[in-house]
Amino acid sequence: MSGVFGQATEVIGHRGVGRGVVDRARENTPESFTAAVAAGADWIEIDVRRTADDELVLYHNAALDDGRAVVDLTAAECSRAGLVGLEEGLAAIPRQVGLDVDVKTVMEDAVDAPARRTASLLMPYLRREAGRRRVFVCSFDPGVLLAVHEGAPEVPTAWMPFVRNPLDQAVAGAVGLGCPIVAVDVRSFGLTDDGPLPGRRSVEYTVDLAHRAGLEVASWCPDPQDAAMFAAAGMDAVVVDDVPGAVAALREAELA
Repeated sequence: MSGVFGQATEVIGHRGVGRGVVDRARENTPESFTAAVAAGADWIEIDVRRTADDELVLYHNAALDDGRAVVDLTAAECSRAGLVGLEEGLAAIPRQVGLDVDVKTVMEDAVDAPARRTASLLMPYLRREAGRRRVFVCSFDPGVLLAVHEGAPEVPTAWMPFVRNPLDQAVAGAVGLGCPIVAVDVRSFGLTDDGPLPGRRSVEYTVDLAHRAGLEVASWCPDPQDAAMFAAAGMDAVVVDDVPGAVAALREAELA
């Protein structure tokens, strides 16, 4: 099946980038991107949020450690707090590396004018990056995915159901939203298996169901020791916190 990912299971670097020295490179920073690429990541995941003055920054959580919400801060205030702007982050990711854009919407996106919403602000960047590299957008928010379908139809999307969403509903939701990818939390695989998480039968079931529905499937965030099992089950991509560990596990499995 041709699609967004290659024939072998691809590694998407997220959050932590390995053991030892590279652990000190924070997520969503040029340093973490460089470390993940050097460790063998095929893709980099970035977390995108909007600021009070309608700029886009890279940050996973809704609020800083001091409790201030990102959406209530200006881009300058975010920069002083150590957050990286979207443009700076994109410039740090080599174009031969794929870009997984995780769009973090906020309550204000439900009520603000359409032009101010996170997905709308992101569109020019998506259209530009789609001409430069492999890119897809993932989100928990169906509105984001529908906005991408309309504003940047050349960019594939991935539906991210919430943790422990029933696996068949996760696949059906992606189909209904018109997404070519479903991205499933690793904890969801315990729902249909009696064994320890992640249950191999649950992984195989989900991959088979997704592929029969014409979808690719990714999982976030399995431990390195589970990466080979995910690959053997046919998983198209794994979003991992430990890039070196996952890459090593996949290479070892290929040589076995």
